[in-house]
Amino acid sequence: MFGYVKPYKPELKVKDYEIFKAYYCGLCRTIKESFGNIPRLCLNYDMTFMAILLDSLGEEEGTYYMSRCLIHPSKNRMILKSNKALIFSAYLNVALTYYKICDDIQDDKSLKGALSGMFLKGYKDLFSKEYKTLNTVIKDNLDLLNSYESKESIDSLDEVCHPFAYLTGKVLENYDPSMDETRKDNLFNLGYNLGKWIYLMDALDDLKEDMRKNKFNPLNAVFNKNGLSFNEFYIKIKDGVEFNILCCANNVLDYYNSLQANFNNALLHNILSLGLMHRYELVINKYTAL
Repeated sequence: MFGYVKPYKPELKVKDYEIFKAYYCGLCRTIKESFGNIPRLCLNYDMTFMAILLDSLGEEEGTYYMSRCLIHPSKNRMILKSNKALIFSAYLNVALTYYKICDDIQDDKSLKGALSGMFLKGYKDLFSKEYKTLNTVIKDNLDLLNSYESKESIDSLDEVCHPFAYLTGKVLENYDPSMDETRKDNLFNLGYNLGKWIYLMDALDDLKEDMRKNKFNPLNAVFNKNGLSFNEFYIKIKDGVEFNILCCANNVLDYYNSLQANFNNALLHNILSLGLMHRYELVINKYTAL
């Protein structure tokens, strides 16, 4: 369900793409400093975006330095020095992966998932007590999502989207308790719409494969009561699904504009306008022959 939120590189200035990579590498280093090497394997673009967004709401730009890494040893790379936004995003990256694996174990009951959950369980003990409330929000809403996905019948797409959307909104809202209430509200609404967008994108991306394997998919569960084949079903729902996904993306951009970030505006605007749209086009292009 992760990895959908990233820049559209062809329309990004070189300096802004270097900044994006600096945050990505900075988040990777911060995960290492906070949790060790192995959890770096769950690093994803969505948490990189979150680090950039939250950091850009602060008063001072981050500090960059040049260094090499194991994956790219041939030359120095620009890396953002660990700061509050990176530490927060590192925790979320590991926590969301851990709790999502726990959710997947219940869903798929796979040995691979069980082993992954056992392996990451030790890193859960490293979560700061400062994030106890967020741990509860993440776990409770993923549990709620799992309960919806276990139902024999679901009638509302908004209902099944809500848990993941809500936890994304609450995570952003709780980044900095000292923020004024208007900014907190805008962060929550941005996160809620982004979480819903990610959930719907994941559902659309996996729809054909889920139907083939007879796995749960919210689109199929809500709208395919007559058991249509994939081709028939996709043609029936594509306009409505597109409307929902594009409305979420438009709301995300509107709430971002309301936040008035202090820096990295070109990069963030690229991600939230062109990047989200490009990712959507990549998914629907898989089905263009239908």
